[in-house]
Amino acid sequence: MFKLIKLLIYLAFFGFIGLVGYSYVGPFFGADFAAPQDEVRVPVTLNAD
Repeated sequence: MFKLIKLLIYLAFFGFIGLVGYSYVGPFFGADFAAPQDEVRVPVTLNAD
């Protein structure tokens, strides 16, 4: 049972390291993590009564 828990901890650790590494190296391989920069204007009708 301890071996299974140890394996899961190792997998979580290396998965986290992999995601952090991909977030730094990803843009060099064409992955774009930027949010879309679109302006949205929506008319709002306020009821002030």
